Amino acid sequence: MDLRQERIVVTGGSGFLGKHVLAALRAAGVPHENIQVPLVEEYDLTTDQHVKRMYATMKPTVVIHLAAEVGGIGANMAAPGRFFYANMAMGLHLIDHAQKHGLKKFVQIGTICAYPKLTAVPFKEEELWNGYPEETNAPYGIAKKALLVMLKAYREQYGLNGIYLLPVNLYGPGDNFDPKSSHVMAALIRKFYEAKSSGRRQVAIWGTGSASREFLYAEDCARAIVLATQHYDGGDPVNLGTGSEITIRELAEKIRKLIGFEGELVWDAQKPDGQPRRCLDTSRAERYFGFRAKMDFDTGLEHTIQWWIDQVKAGGQGLPSTRSTAKASAA
Repeated sequence: MDLRQERIVVTGGSGFLGKHVLAALRAAGVPHENIQVPLVEEYDLTTDQHVKRMYATMKPTVVIHLAAEVGGIGANMAAPGRFFYANMAMGLHLIDHAQKHGLKKFVQIGTICAYPKLTAVPFKEEELWNGYPEETNAPYGIAKKALLVMLKAYREQYGLNGIYLLPVNLYGPGDNFDPKSSHVMAALIRKFYEAKSSGRRQVAIWGTGSASREFLYAEDCARAIVLATQHYDGGDPVNLGTGSEITIRELAEKIRKLIGFEGELVWDAQKPDGQPRRCLDTSRAERYFGFRAKMDFDTGLEHTIQWWIDQVKAGGQGLPSTRSTAKASAA
């Protein structure tokens, strides 16, 4: 697909991942006027009427659906019903109106939370249905996984060209650092920086630190999404990641060292670890559309920490609001 000739709507385009996807689309030669972002203030994508109006007004030929209500373990535990409903409703209406509108391509961003809790490492896409997701984020993960089924059904019945991508945990400059909804890396960066700045001698961290996570730099993820939009037309889900993992304890030590916090780490084993391990088999993405992550993890971590420090010193002017982050972050 020559994206330069298409009218592309990016839901969640004002969010963390969305801004990188917009930049990647422009780098691929898509004219600025051919890219549109439905803002939460104008469109409630959980409602059929607003989604119908979005298609009628923006007249896209391609939709890249990034928008989600998403957060870390605490946010998932606090609002499981909302996370299921909002993510299911957005995808449901957007996919249904895609086929009614005659869309050329629909790109659905899924979530690593859709995998079973005890998936063998590295996670292969074939394992998606071999168990129930980790309990703390199962409503969110199942809502997203149901959209994979919907896309396959609409492909079979209506011929809708819908693809489904599964990014692992994202990080990078511009991430959500709100303590109520941030994911683990941003939460740790903020905790250590604030502890050092205030002179505290301890930082409390949820869980035991034994769980592992894989992290994908947001710019790399955006590049993968654009590559898939250009070159992939299949119905099989595709992992997006780096193929390497790090334990939360190791991550915390890296962040502590980079920030210069010299106090004690206190692990709260009464709080959940979440899924025990996360590490993807990324061979399908390389085989189907030539994607391989470029950013070295340590370098990306340094960039992320420095971005946060710069924003704090600038008075928080570049930090996303809680509202825009909740509606537009990638899962």
